Amino acid sequence: MKTDWPLKIANFFKNFFTLAPDLVPQHDAEQSIRDGVSFRGTNILILILAILIASLGLNTNSTAVIIGAMLISPLMGPIIGVGLGVGVQDFDLIKRCIRNLIMAAGFSVIASTIYFLISPVNEGHSELLARTSPTIYDVLIGFVGGGAGIIALGSRNKGNVIPGVAIATALMPPLCTAGYGLATWQLNYFFGATYLFLINSIYIAFATFIGVKLLGYKATPSADPARSRHVRKIVYTLAILTMLPSIYLTYRMLQANKFNMQVNSFVSEQCHWPDTQVVNTQTQDSDGQKTIRLTLIGKTLSIDSLELALTPRLRFYGLQGTKLTFVQGGMETVTNEENGVRDVYLLAQSTITRQQATIDSLRYIVEETRAAQTASIAIAPEIKVLWPQIKDIAINHSVFASVNNDVPDTIHVAIVSFSKPLDKAQNEKFKEYLQARLKLSDIQIVNANNLNLNFSK
Repeated sequence: MKTDWPLKIANFFKNFFTLAPDLVPQHDAEQSIRDGVSFRGTNILILILAILIASLGLNTNSTAVIIGAMLISPLMGPIIGVGLGVGVQDFDLIKRCIRNLIMAAGFSVIASTIYFLISPVNEGHSELLARTSPTIYDVLIGFVGGGAGIIALGSRNKGNVIPGVAIATALMPPLCTAGYGLATWQLNYFFGATYLFLINSIYIAFATFIGVKLLGYKATPSADPARSRHVRKIVYTLAILTMLPSIYLTYRMLQANKFNMQVNSFVSEQCHWPDTQVVNTQTQDSDGQKTIRLTLIGKTLSIDSLELALTPRLRFYGLQGTKLTFVQGGMETVTNEENGVRDVYLLAQSTITRQQATIDSLRYIVEETRAAQTASIAIAPEIKVLWPQIKDIAINHSVFASVNNDVPDTIHVAIVSFSKPLDKAQNEKFKEYLQARLKLSDIQIVNANNLNLNFSK
């Protein structure tokens, strides 16, 4: 009896997910898809109107209007037709679908370009910007949406699947954004949106092709096996080549998100002052140099003191090498010019605030230096046992400034004198010991013998 359980479980899932009872005959499903392939008469007019509606939605940053345009658009027909043609080896259908799709996309971009040339509003809203940086998630959306589409077209109960796929895969907005890019001559918009449209189209067609195979649709009687294999190779190659740039763009997006999260943590935990607040935080990555721009309001603080106090703390948030810049404004002023006493008081308070910021930064450096010196004394007995050839050690915490980079950083340095030099493996092990023992992310070891330093009094 126990051996029957795996079979029963397998049969349960097989019956649960079986599609056979809901599927329509292959001829009926094919005919439904073929009917939506052509772009003539009403179809082309509806497409142009849908493009104009989508352009209006993007121009006014209205999500509801954009969704309405996606529901109206007949663009899905030829894309699914390409996948069907590859699956059943109907090459005439493939040619017709590709020709119609190119024509439809061309009409769409032209209509959108004309609209944005006429429109007095040329600002790029979030709905436009969202169509210019496709990622691997857009590949998955296109593939999953195409899979849902072919299953719905092959079944009796289509429900709201096809409109849902049209909204999820968002074929219309990229074409409108491409038109906006041409109209305003912002080619990054044009190429980004065109790439997103290609991702959606290719992966909807690819998912349709896979779905046709899984549904067991038979090839057309006139199919040429050799030609079919060649076409399938082209399909797989296109799918892979289309996906590759999106992987790189996804990596960049994740890195940017990580950087922004680190910046938010740094600002929320470190940028607190009694009479000054951070009202805006901007980040920039230009040629590998990352910059955090903080806009402050309230009492004016010393920029030098801020940089000296905050720059060493950046490394605790993974932001080492990042440059800090400050913009200060909104300082409290006295409206009564005759109130000289209040003027003097405010000036004194401002001076005290700047001096306190300097004291805080210097106190931080002193504490770090004292901790490093204490550590030298504490670990000396351990080092004597583990590395007898080490005679003396001094640990220091210093501010490090590169001549090629105007962003200062802090560094821990261990100056060591040896009776006998350590080999490479021993030196690496000694460095790992210091990092673990002192709880440091990095420490530089300097050989005092090479510097002719004498620790003895």
